[in-house]
Amino acid sequence: METVNIHEAKTHLSRLIEKAVAGEPFIIAKAGKPMVKVTAVQQEKEPVRQFGFMKGQITYPKDFKAFASKEVDEMFYGNPTKFSSKKRKK
Repeated sequence: METVNIHEAKTHLSRLIEKAVAGEPFIIAKAGKPMVKVTAVQQEKEPVRQFGFMKGQITYPKDFKAFASKEVDEMFYGNPTKFSSKKRKK
């Protein structure tokens, strides 16, 4: 394992990081005394997403699209004072 002093580590940090990522950890020393060990961080694999994995486990009513349709229509198309916290000025 390579040991470098702080000045050399500051000067060649990019090169040293590339080596650490490639699997070659190194130690940074101060006045010949080891201070820190630099190693690559292990990347976590992202979980594979599977479409349809909950098929048959979720149910909803047949009239789901009609659920509260009157209230939704009123919010979008009419009767704005019913859902507004502010009163309109006439």
